[in-house]
Amino acid sequence: MAGKLSFEDLKSAVSAGEIDTVLAVQVDMQGRLMGKRFQAEFFVDSAHAETHSCNYLLATDMEMATVDGYASTSWAAGYGDYTMKPDLDTLRRVPWLEGTALVLCDVLDHHGHAEVPHSPRAVLKAQIARFEQAGFTAMMATELEFFLFRQSYEELQAGGYRTLSPISAYNEDYHIFQTTKEEDVMRAIRTGLQGADIPVENSKGEADAGQEEINVRYADALTMADRHAIIKNACKEIAWAKGRGLTFLAKWNTKAAGSSCHIHQSLGRADGTPAFFDPDAPYGMSQTMRHYLAGLLAHAGAITCFLAPYINSYKRFMEGTFAPTKAIWSKDNRTAGYRICGDGTPAVRIECRVGGSDLNPYLAMAAMMAAGLDGIERGLDLEDEFRGDAYAAETARSIPKTLRAATEELDRSAMLRAAMGDAVIDHYVRAARWEQEEHDRHVTDWEVARGFERA
Repeated sequence: MAGKLSFEDLKSAVSAGEIDTVLAVQVDMQGRLMGKRFQAEFFVDSAHAETHSCNYLLATDMEMATVDGYASTSWAAGYGDYTMKPDLDTLRRVPWLEGTALVLCDVLDHHGHAEVPHSPRAVLKAQIARFEQAGFTAMMATELEFFLFRQSYEELQAGGYRTLSPISAYNEDYHIFQTTKEEDVMRAIRTGLQGADIPVENSKGEADAGQEEINVRYADALTMADRHAIIKNACKEIAWAKGRGLTFLAKWNTKAAGSSCHIHQSLGRADGTPAFFDPDAPYGMSQTMRHYLAGLLAHAGAITCFLAPYINSYKRFMEGTFAPTKAIWSKDNRTAGYRICGDGTPAVRIECRVGGSDLNPYLAMAAMMAAGLDGIERGLDLEDEFRGDAYAAETARSIPKTLRAATEELDRSAMLRAAMGDAVIDHYVRAARWEQEEHDRHVTDWEVARGFERA
């Protein structure tokens, strides 16, 4: 596909003067790209084998603060190095940056060169290995939503994020005329991604003013997570180059819709046939699919922290907004947390609607895969389908309403601890608790406006 590079392709492009910069990046806990810009000649000469980064990159918060309480790294341990090992299968051109290529790196221990278990890519690869041992390949597709604004990032920052103007004045869901006005940004995103070895299906207006969605072709779990991380970075860089700002916050405004990241998932067998499909079963859902879905529901509370990792994430779960509030399953029902799509066909799949646009795709996919595999291995029975308005289902299983509640469920999940290891779960529990601690100590604009005069 256009944009994909072999190492030999890269060397030829560097010799021809077509590429002068190589971005060697790892994915941090927040799902962002972190790394170095290499002079391309140096990269092809030696840095393609490995480079290094400070190990604090996998122990910081959104603002890159050095957070206490992690077992893996600390001031006492001196914040040493990790090794970044380029995965040359991920080499690609970056069309929106002149003369630039990008490669994703695995994160290895600086001394033993084993993968760092809590690095997001390693967390997902560990679950992929478990599925391969069980004879399955996990296939995923993520649908990313975001809000696009008239102002640049610099203008938004200077205004304290108080005067944000969405790119449109009205709900633009599926709206062609309004999205035509935004094509300078959205076309650049689509064509840029396509030229970076990320096959784009479409973009569309979403369910509020200035809200966009980008959809790309499904793939195996690791490839899809890699695409997702690059997509988010690309959207920001391309919008910035066009003088616009955009946000993947799950809920940027009380009155606006939230931004989701629906994750479609299915399993393939070793022979390439779809493991979720049984033409003789109701909705075409095989017994394997029913067990997998039962696992997702049985562990819905425990995996929420990976689907909704921040305080803000939980502001999105509001009735009547197309964001779910109940962890139940239903066929083609957008009020349910888990929706069955493609029923009766080999493309039958599960759409998890719980995740927000702020999730880390590697961690979210890994958590769902662990839950689904537990359902398969234990042969869990699938509960009856929910029908109707899930918002009105008072006794149905609820999605945790706060990060605090989701963190407690994550911490006490014996399944996730067995699947990922205590060290990995403890690491991300600490990240979630730090997020909560930071929120608890900060005064918000809402508190000041509400109580300044009237308290």
